[in-house]
Amino acid sequence: MAEGDMRKRGNGTPDRNDGDAGGDGRRGRFMVAQEEGGHCPAGDDTREREDATPDRSGRDDASGGRQVRFAVASEQSGLRLDLFLTAREIGLSRTQIGRAVDEGQVQVNGRPGRAGRKLKTGDVVDIVLPAARPSEVIPEAIPLKILYEDASLLVVDKPAGMVVHPAAGHSSGTLVNALLHHCRDLSGIGGVLRPGIVHRLDKETSGLMVVAKSDHAHRGLAGQFKRHEVKKTYQALVYGNPKTDGGRIEFAVGRHPTDRKRMSTQSRRGRSAVTVWRVRERYRVAALLEVNIETGRTHQIRVHLTELGHPVVGDRVYSGAGRIRTVGDPAARARMKGLDRQALHAWRLAFTHPLTGETMRFASPLPEDMAGLCAFLRERGGAG
Repeated sequence: MAEGDMRKRGNGTPDRNDGDAGGDGRRGRFMVAQEEGGHCPAGDDTREREDATPDRSGRDDASGGRQVRFAVASEQSGLRLDLFLTAREIGLSRTQIGRAVDEGQVQVNGRPGRAGRKLKTGDVVDIVLPAARPSEVIPEAIPLKILYEDASLLVVDKPAGMVVHPAAGHSSGTLVNALLHHCRDLSGIGGVLRPGIVHRLDKETSGLMVVAKSDHAHRGLAGQFKRHEVKKTYQALVYGNPKTDGGRIEFAVGRHPTDRKRMSTQSRRGRSAVTVWRVRERYRVAALLEVNIETGRTHQIRVHLTELGHPVVGDRVYSGAGRIRTVGDPAARARMKGLDRQALHAWRLAFTHPLTGETMRFASPLPEDMAGLCAFLRERGGAG
């Protein structure tokens, strides 16, 4: 099989991307990273739209929550109450809706409802949406690079070394800690005053991320990621020189059969994954690749490029300690060994604004550590 076209199908057909998000000729934007400080402004878009449901109305409840009313249409007759409300996209999960029912926050025709009640045409359903409660994550004054921000979302340039979300062993210093301090106009995601993380980057991967600030934006962006409409392009510095100038990798990716901290193409439950790459610049001992992903599996790029035979420079999980020893140039080997993270950068990001429908495009130049290493390798061996 040619190096440029690697295929190994997992469960189902590999996901496809039909092109740029919102690529219908609408006005777009292209932006590059710049340093911004302070707290988020209200932005020029302070509207918080409701779903375009004609039978929906809302008013503030005495408890501080928001009461929303729905009328059951003929095609919805026979649905369980909890399933009916889940489908309304009001920002609550089925579990949260069940809790609201148990707490008496849901009524049908003016009387308390039951989760399993079968609805009829013309039934009127009222639910009190709880006021957003403070997040348990502690805000921290951590500098951020903000490329764009309005009342619905922001785009941030994450540095290498920063964890996205608090987890075991990383309760502070994360992107979410920083965003909670930066943003003062969060309207709540799933009933909690927190930023909506719709995608992630590994701790040692730098680059662009979009973050939601409202339930409406969160649902819209999450839907675009689920439908693979978001365009994500990376730059990766890899060991060695690929034999071809580009290719497509279609290997299913899943949890490693024996090492649960790693992902693998040998997983018995791998999910189909597609990576498209091309060479941007060649050096004697390495190459700089442009990488587009049509799916967003965990560690996908790192696993796929390792499968290609050209792991990412500095990737201690997938390249192995022995790979650096294969670099023949001692000076280049020392400089590459000095990179304290994987040489992977989320370079470009494009999506459709969930409120305005505008195509949003952003770009972030290579950070200093990767750019400096590429410049050094260029001087040592010249670009091919």
